[in-house]
Amino acid sequence: MLQLPTFTWYAYAIASVAGFDRSQYATSPPVYPSLNATGMGWKAAMEKAQAFVNELTLEEKADMVTGTPGPCVGNIAPIPRLNFSGLCLQDGPLAIRQAVYASVFPAGLSAAASWDRALVQQRGLFMGAEFKAKGAHIALGPVVGPLGRSPFGGRNWEGFSPDSYLSGIMVEESVIGIQNAGVQACTKHYIMNEQEIQRNPSRANGTTVEAISSNVDDRTMHETYLWPFANAVKAGTASMMCSYQRINGSYSCQNSKTLNGLLKDELGFQGYVMSDWAATHSGVSAIEAGLDMDMPGGIGFTSGSSSYFGGNVTISVNNGSLPISRIDDMILRIMTPYYHLNQDVGYPGIDGSTVPMNFFPTANYVHQFTLTPLVDVRENHAGLIRELGAAGTVLLKNTKKTLPLGKPKNIAVFGNDAADLTRGQYTLALPSDDEGGNYDFGTLPVGGGSGTGRFTYVVSPLDAIKARGQAYGALVQYITDNDAITDGGLPQIQPSPPDVCVVFLKSYATEGNDRFTLIAEWNSTAVVEKVAAICPNTVVVLHGASPNTLPWKDNANVTAILAAHMPGQETGNSIADILWGDVNPSGKLPYTIANKETDYEKKLVNSTELAESTDPNAWQADFTEGQLIDYKEFDAANKSVAYEFGFGLSYTTFELSNIQTNILVANTTRAPLATAKVAPGGNVELWDTLVTVTATLKNSGSVPGASVPQLYLSLPASEAGPGTPVRVLRGFEKITLSPGASAVVAFPLMRRDLSFWDVTAQTWRLPSADIGVDVGFSSRDLKLSTRVKV
Repeated sequence: MLQLPTFTWYAYAIASVAGFDRSQYATSPPVYPSLNATGMGWKAAMEKAQAFVNELTLEEKADMVTGTPGPCVGNIAPIPRLNFSGLCLQDGPLAIRQAVYASVFPAGLSAAASWDRALVQQRGLFMGAEFKAKGAHIALGPVVGPLGRSPFGGRNWEGFSPDSYLSGIMVEESVIGIQNAGVQACTKHYIMNEQEIQRNPSRANGTTVEAISSNVDDRTMHETYLWPFANAVKAGTASMMCSYQRINGSYSCQNSKTLNGLLKDELGFQGYVMSDWAATHSGVSAIEAGLDMDMPGGIGFTSGSSSYFGGNVTISVNNGSLPISRIDDMILRIMTPYYHLNQDVGYPGIDGSTVPMNFFPTANYVHQFTLTPLVDVRENHAGLIRELGAAGTVLLKNTKKTLPLGKPKNIAVFGNDAADLTRGQYTLALPSDDEGGNYDFGTLPVGGGSGTGRFTYVVSPLDAIKARGQAYGALVQYITDNDAITDGGLPQIQPSPPDVCVVFLKSYATEGNDRFTLIAEWNSTAVVEKVAAICPNTVVVLHGASPNTLPWKDNANVTAILAAHMPGQETGNSIADILWGDVNPSGKLPYTIANKETDYEKKLVNSTELAESTDPNAWQADFTEGQLIDYKEFDAANKSVAYEFGFGLSYTTFELSNIQTNILVANTTRAPLATAKVAPGGNVELWDTLVTVTATLKNSGSVPGASVPQLYLSLPASEAGPGTPVRVLRGFEKITLSPGASAVVAFPLMRRDLSFWDVTAQTWRLPSADIGVDVGFSSRDLKLSTRVKV
């Protein structure tokens, strides 16, 4: 078995301060053994799981923890004699990726931009229903790793936001929704999976160069990257997927500190940890470090027999190097959520339509899986997709009150993001503009890689605008070839200028690569400038990965800008609903838009020198910025931005007034009691509400609309220590109001919200000094202020 050196852990929050020195690392002792599950919250299901385990042979136990070839992306073998039909694991975080007659939902990025708890939970419920109807027991999602340390991260769009609090709420609602449908959620990628380049080992001149190591301090781990995973555990996520890269020198899927120490002990996680596909690098050592399931089971995705697990489990148990009790706990962790979600009773068979797109040809199946005929699982989900796509669209600019459109008679549509798909309906892998050509694949509803979906249909923006305009007799003209626009094709638009020009830009992103620019691709700047030169009323719509920097945002002829993100299959209808005012925009930025690319500290490790290095440990990502990512980075530097975190305009106006605080628990202890119960999510006292803050929201405009008041806390750096953010999001609520109406908005603040991580005492600690409280409409539009002392 491959043995890796014990990972290192920073002695103190040295990554948060200047003068970072890797020699200051402190070696953290390994965390063993892997705690046995107690079934907390799942007692009845665990009893059934224990009875199941008692009936298994050693060989069957090895199969239960090892993937095998089969009809799904991941498969656990059936055991017919026990009436167990196996487990089907399917991608992904926005769709049952491979299937036909399934919906493609808005990406996590769009969900986060809605700031709408109810819609996000409904998204999870509908996704779960589709997974179940296709016979998938486990949905490989939602995503909070990557969190979004760098805006250049290639998979940020699969997750929610670089803000840990917002991501925590979004992942919690998603897990609840998915599992309310009877499907197991697999929250991923645990943890520190913040770039795609060198996420796996490579070979250089015959030498293995290890995957990049994400090197992080203890406080940053707790307050930033672990935070949303704690929400997922509290919500009851059935499983966690460990990530590809190393963490402080040790591969994620055999890191005993993060798996045994943080996840299973500190957070009280009762489910199972599965590897990302081929992310397992050892057998016994990974199992002892906390890994419970090896996926897909075989090196090269070919056969479970070549797995680090599989037959090696039986050998290791028989020779005494691996206790059978550990294997039993692994299976208990796997089967308890299976029984808790009643997946043993009448569960649908696996839809055979998923098989042709899978890694494994049917001829390679080691076990017999039961397949069923094709089933259409979409039901009425298009309505939710359309609604959430619009809710996740952020209005950034609206001078001259260009939007909503009314009934313009002459509409011109431009840009290669406007028209229907041109390269097929499965965007698993599409080339971006940096790959040697202007690959015009049409509109971009979602990104690529395992987080994508196979479209049954797409409503393109152009088709939706044509339908709207033609319904009242408007002329709709269009040029969707960017080269034609920049090469002088605009004179054919007649009469000119049109009443309104709508330009659609896109930014492609995919698993396996990181973004090379934050400016929308395919010569987008020239496209906007050409159109704006002839059209004094230009609306720009951006789809795809975000954030994007906007070099043309101050052009006087660009009168409206919409960040429409990745809305899924109803993308055209969603944007038309916003453009014509059927939906009043209420989306808010879940990230910061800088004035220019170079204003962000890029933070990705990606150089030609490293790519050619034969040093096995050359790839090191030192998280020297600590918690100061996204808006926290800009606030710490007091740096101006184009559009701040939480920003978003509306077609109406809102006011905030009358901030009030109410301390619910007086003279509470500075830290949660060490003797308090540890339940899924951690020490139960962390989730106690200690303070409530209220404010009054009023719709002061003339049309109905929704707003998202946001609460930010400022912890005293004198107690919390260097690198403490200026302010952190700790509350939000989406409220819909009629013109002139008001509502009281309540922000409950839990102990965790009000605390910082004390690295010396290894606990969450409430400050003794006052905590600043601000309520407003964004991280920099703070209307109300007060202070609270707990």
